[in-house]
Amino acid sequence: MPLSNLNEEQLNAATAPLGHNLIIASAGTGKTSTIVGRIGHLLHDGVEPSSILLLTFTNKAAGEMIARLEKFFPKNVVSKIVSGTFHAVSYRWLKEIYPNIALKQPSELKTLFRSIYEKRNFERMNLPMQPFSATFLYEQYSLYQNASLDSFDVWFLEKYEEHEPVMDIYMDIAEEFEREKIEFGFASFNDLLLRMNTYLKENTIAFKEVLVDEYQDTNTLQSALIDALKPESLFCVGDYDQSIYAFNGANIENIATYSTRYTDAKVFTLKTNYRSTAPILSLANRVIEKNERIYPKKLEVGRHGKTHPPRLLMYNDLFEQYQSIAQNIKQTHVPNDQIAVIFRNNSSADGVEASLREYDISCKRKGGTSFFDAKEIKFLLDLTSLLVNPKDMMAFIHVFEYARGVGSALSKELFQCFLHFGEGRLMQGVLYPKVHDLPKLNPNKNVQLGLFDDDEEIGSAARFNSLGLNAKLMGHPLLKHPKLTSDAVSYFKEFHTLMNGVHQLENPADIVKNAINSSLYKGIVELLSTQRGRLKSGEIDEEKKKISKERIEKKATLLLKISGQYKELRRFVNAMVLGGNELSEGEGVNLLTVHASKGLEFPEVYVIDLVDGRFPNRKMMSSIEEERRLFYVAVTRAKDKLYLSLAKFDKVKKIDYKPSQFLHEAGLIKGEFIEPEKKEKKPKKKKEEVDLM
Repeated sequence: MPLSNLNEEQLNAATAPLGHNLIIASAGTGKTSTIVGRIGHLLHDGVEPSSILLLTFTNKAAGEMIARLEKFFPKNVVSKIVSGTFHAVSYRWLKEIYPNIALKQPSELKTLFRSIYEKRNFERMNLPMQPFSATFLYEQYSLYQNASLDSFDVWFLEKYEEHEPVMDIYMDIAEEFEREKIEFGFASFNDLLLRMNTYLKENTIAFKEVLVDEYQDTNTLQSALIDALKPESLFCVGDYDQSIYAFNGANIENIATYSTRYTDAKVFTLKTNYRSTAPILSLANRVIEKNERIYPKKLEVGRHGKTHPPRLLMYNDLFEQYQSIAQNIKQTHVPNDQIAVIFRNNSSADGVEASLREYDISCKRKGGTSFFDAKEIKFLLDLTSLLVNPKDMMAFIHVFEYARGVGSALSKELFQCFLHFGEGRLMQGVLYPKVHDLPKLNPNKNVQLGLFDDDEEIGSAARFNSLGLNAKLMGHPLLKHPKLTSDAVSYFKEFHTLMNGVHQLENPADIVKNAINSSLYKGIVELLSTQRGRLKSGEIDEEKKKISKERIEKKATLLLKISGQYKELRRFVNAMVLGGNELSEGEGVNLLTVHASKGLEFPEVYVIDLVDGRFPNRKMMSSIEEERRLFYVAVTRAKDKLYLSLAKFDKVKKIDYKPSQFLHEAGLIKGEFIEPEKKEKKPKKKKEEVDLM
């Protein structure tokens, strides 16, 4: 029986009488074992497995619990248990009730929503404010469905009262959106729960017990569905100190008011932590107790032996912090895949990832694009690769594919042209082409290859007179290529200018700096930021484009910073491109946002950028209490060693940093934390999509 492995507090919870039971399962206290034990107890007592419903937040979590049960009970018994996420279970039920229902992804429904939005002509209205975009309005409507049982206008105007003049139009758009979804049989993920709620008002699906994992992460809509099921018994497991999804609609009040909403409720607390050592738990307790105590608890140590007190690492500069962490990881005896670097914001990962690459340490980044896979970084590295190895045709093709009207095939032809006119040397062909006494580029007249087959087939360079090229460029033989367009020549001009300025430089930082400041790269930045700011409708969201451009520039600055550590370009390129291990899933140091780290554990953990403004993130936070819960989640991922790090200064942005208030609360920084002055909030004009991790 799964009950045999439980400690006393877990056993008491797992064998509780039927009713409304809430289990406060703190970090590392064995909540999964308790849930499995509870289901085992029900089955042992003769409860019909088909009358047990297990609701989780990932299908993987449900699958793992079912797999554990199959070790103790026949598979044909366990398979009758209804299990899965709220959405997966609801979808299975609704497919039986409404066979023609079609679940649509958010991207598809955004398109439908936008088609309705665009029928309204806001421009003709004399409005005191700028209406929200279709994309943002859709996002808010989706959040509303998760977060509130009020009408949309009441919920919306509490947040954006200045939009009251257009609220009737917003409501009309939402109502038409709902009508069209029903007409075409479409359903969003929210609709699955909403329609199940509606169905359950007049129908019953009988369950002896409903079990809910990660109860602190439920939103208002999910809580309403649980109540609509009217189970004979309810078994909810969660930890209010790990409620970190308010931005996504999670309602901490669900767990906070459990005892008042269900008058017969019994609360059990799992307080013995088997994951972390005493010093780590002591630090976690000191910080989280600053939050209001909804249910009294204090983590107790369930493991003993040698311990390491958490260490505070302080650095003068942000980049120095990342470099030092990489050095520490290089020297540790702990396997890379058992180390985690945890951060509040995705941008913090770039510096760590780049520094790990420099030290030839493999890593895997959960969520977001790898720093080295970002197009803006790959472009700069391709440019430097060409200087180190002028015969790197793929790097050349990647650089020239950005030219309008130049694809892979033509890029390859241009590469061959430069080699031809440089007698095998790329830069010679780009900057100082030799045209006299050279054999024909393609004497066999291979028409398929499309190169300079014959004098009669050569294009005239005069067709590019309007581009204002200097005499040197106008005389370049490449301009006679018959397939070359004006856009391609303009791109070549920028490439030529950059190569002319850097081909004799040796210092990697000088070369990277020239590349970043070049018109060629500025054009790439404009192109990429425009692409990333484009909405599904084709229009450009200027605010989103601006944010994308800032992120691109920040990545480029980081690469410049790294290049300053090298004296030889070849060594820099080898470290960044050739020498670094592949950042593949399944091996290497774990780079995780706090949200991505939840539920995981590691022998060695670094929590980085613990400065005010970054962690807590005062721009993105819903409350300081939630930021404190994020800190609690981050530090309780550590089993043996915990490192908390910060930098005092950012040399790039010229910003001084103050230590995070959580370090003061943990007792690692002496003196009282002085909260920054709160700036008066201005009315919101337009909400942008932001990186919430």
